[in-house]
Amino acid sequence: MEFYTVLSAGLAGLVLLAIVALVRHHGGAYLTWHVYLQGYMKSLFSSRSKEQRILDFVLKHAVPGDPTSVLNAIDKYCSQQEWAMNVGDEKGLILDRVLQEASPSLVLELGTYCWYSAVRMARLLKQGAQILTVEFNRNNADIAHQILQFAGVQVLEGSSEEVIRQLQKKHAVDTVDFIFIDHWKDRYLPDTKLMEELGLLRKGTVILADNVIFPGAPDYLQYVRSSPKYDCTYYPSHLEYLDAEDGLEKAVYKG
Repeated sequence: MEFYTVLSAGLAGLVLLAIVALVRHHGGAYLTWHVYLQGYMKSLFSSRSKEQRILDFVLKHAVPGDPTSVLNAIDKYCSQQEWAMNVGDEKGLILDRVLQEASPSLVLELGTYCWYSAVRMARLLKQGAQILTVEFNRNNADIAHQILQFAGVQVLEGSSEEVIRQLQKKHAVDTVDFIFIDHWKDRYLPDTKLMEELGLLRKGTVILADNVIFPGAPDYLQYVRSSPKYDCTYYPSHLEYLDAEDGLEKAVYKG
């Protein structure tokens, strides 16, 4: 009897390890657990949202005025405690490199969320450069305001389509040098076409799109890769804090 008890425990352990491996390597399973189940359970027993819990962790562990410590705190929280869909540390290095190569004066970010990428970009910009970041969710935008005002980043609250249409008249934007797209994946293509239509892109404008593999933006990829208007480069990577495949697509507008 003792033998079978030990055997059963061993088999249960192997099954658990297999489940952990599946969840860790399969992005969809991981997101189901961490976003919908684990996140729901934490929010159920807390008066704070996940985004507020990230902010609390940053305020407790980061050094005021040190953007790198803010990024490190978010990376630690999201990799060890509660997953969140920001660009993350691995893809963040790609974002750093592409941004520095472009050396933009005006950056537009579609999808502020937890302000990770905005902080990441702001710390690398040349003096006098500006970031406009767009967030649809009012609660996320309110949290972003608390952090990003110290980095000189302007948070524009509203839908991406609405804000894009207002950039030239309301925010005195002529054209944009660098665009980081990381919002709703079904908005990647229509928002890109809208920026073309409104003349917000100039020759040499760099568009860097995150999560083009997971969750994926196939219509956007097909468009920019087949269009004579763009020179494209794909950067393979992994979904933030996971082993699941993901990547970023750089599209340089040729006019």
